Amino acid sequence: MTQDRLKRMPFASIHPLYVAKVERKGRSRDDVDTVIRWLTGYDEAGLAATIADGVDLEGFFAAAPRMNPNASLITGVICGIRVEEIDDPLMQRIRYMDKLVDEVARGKKMSSILRGDEVPSPARG
Repeated sequence: MTQDRLKRMPFASIHPLYVAKVERKGRSRDDVDTVIRWLTGYDEAGLAATIADGVDLEGFFAAAPRMNPNASLITGVICGIRVEEIDDPLMQRIRYMDKLVDEVARGKKMSSILRGDEVPSPARG
């Protein structure tokens, strides 16, 4: 898949794939949403709106309320590429999200996945 095609994919088409992946491993949609909220600063209502509106990944990250400053602590390999070495900021954010979901699916503790941060509240608004 080309990077441009990935950037244009609707978040609404990727989110259920993330949920299915973690549910197969005994985790939940709430776990997926928690790590996405941690990374992007979206609240539940914001996530729901991006899904309902069909926002693509580029728009999803462009409108993110606040990228977590600890996102740079996310390291490792996803799709054969080290996330910390990705030059394109948008692609790096997409792969950060992929990496967090992979860690949820692997059963890591939420405190470890969130790089020691508190679990964000599911605040609405």
